[in-house]
Amino acid sequence: MAERYDCVVIGSGPGGYVAAIRSAQLGMRTAIVERDRIGGRCLNYACIPAKSVLRVADVFSEVNDAAQYGIDVQGASVDFEGVGRHRDKVVKTLTGGVAGLLKKNKVDVVEGHGKLTGDANVAVGDQELETEKVVLATGSIAKPVLDLEFSERVVDTAGAWLLAEQPGRMAVIGAGASGTEIASGYGRLGTEVVLLEALPQILPLEDEEIAKACAREIRKQNVTIVTEAKIASATTEDGKVKLDWGDGEQEFDYLCIAAGRGADTEGLGLDDAGVETDERGTVKVDGALRTSREGVYAIGDLVPGPALAHKASDEGVIAVEDAAGQPTHPLDHDLIPAATFCHPQVASFGMTEKEARDAGHDVAVGKVPLGAVGAPTVYGDRGGMIKLIGDKRYGELLGGHIVAVKAADLIQELVQARQLEGGIAEVARTVHAHPTFSEAVMEAARAADGWLIHG
Repeated sequence: MAERYDCVVIGSGPGGYVAAIRSAQLGMRTAIVERDRIGGRCLNYACIPAKSVLRVADVFSEVNDAAQYGIDVQGASVDFEGVGRHRDKVVKTLTGGVAGLLKKNKVDVVEGHGKLTGDANVAVGDQELETEKVVLATGSIAKPVLDLEFSERVVDTAGAWLLAEQPGRMAVIGAGASGTEIASGYGRLGTEVVLLEALPQILPLEDEEIAKACAREIRKQNVTIVTEAKIASATTEDGKVKLDWGDGEQEFDYLCIAAGRGADTEGLGLDDAGVETDERGTVKVDGALRTSREGVYAIGDLVPGPALAHKASDEGVIAVEDAAGQPTHPLDHDLIPAATFCHPQVASFGMTEKEARDAGHDVAVGKVPLGAVGAPTVYGDRGGMIKLIGDKRYGELLGGHIVAVKAADLIQELVQARQLEGGIAEVARTVHAHPTFSEAVMEAARAADGWLIHG
């Protein structure tokens, strides 16, 4: 006899598990289907392992810089097995926490590969789950490029963070957020890294000035950056990867392909259930994340928009609130912050300067170097800048762009201001604690408003 549910979620990543918990909170009998490990790719293979290793790189850098604070540290080295143990401990703690939350909220966990059936129920092997609503949250998968298959030496971004040994030399193809994080992390741990990007700048989605500021810092971290790179050949031989991008063939221990991901829809039963996709293979949805099949929702990397865990989580909430007949909130993609956890971090929301000018705004730009305020000097992290984009006529805050050690936290103030319909003047005239990194955000707003104090 088939199990009966009000809502079944396929996939337990940040979108799926949040959707399942919110569904249960709204009184729906809920199941979540996971074919691998609770927490999905983000917690087990991507976001969390990445940030765990990046934190190790932060600590190692701080130890190596200890002399400037009067602390004598000699002979510091990286124990890469220890790095792996730290990474795995963090992952175990957080995935265990998610499992506990699902249990606390009485969400049934069903192990196996879930797929839609023709009548929009969910099949898991020989088991069928009858349900009123389905939320698809299976995320994305890496796709090989250059006719190279993934292997022991050619890895995707998840594989890069799960290496058992530290590479002496590594090439990274793709300088988006993931590739830049890998380059910065491994470079600071002592690996010689070449970061290759086909476009004219690293972090192609970021403001040009911000990307350049980030690149200046990344180059200090044992990283060679090659933009407008055109790979002529890529081969694996004798446990090495050989790459040629016009400067002659070079040899690496590992090649990480940090470009080319796509929605993970294989075996999901979309055609059987009549769920439509677009030309890129992402699932077509409306503002409430409803697909073309009644009762079926899709969220996260399966649908258009930035491939971000926090976007997926919010979409999960929107989808199940709509499924439960509850009022929900619209998702404005312009107010979704993006963060890259290299060193220094890069974070942004809204329009770049070029986008604002192209859109016809009378643009006001406010920018300050991070070192314009006191805290970065106190903490020894002066590298970076704050750049705000506003509209002169209306004082509107159009975008925020940050390169700073605390960028991922600092950006939220600007998103919140915009969410609450605050503008440049409101940020400039909000009292900020001293000495803090956030004072640089205030100063950038003052600059855009025409009265910079520290700068």
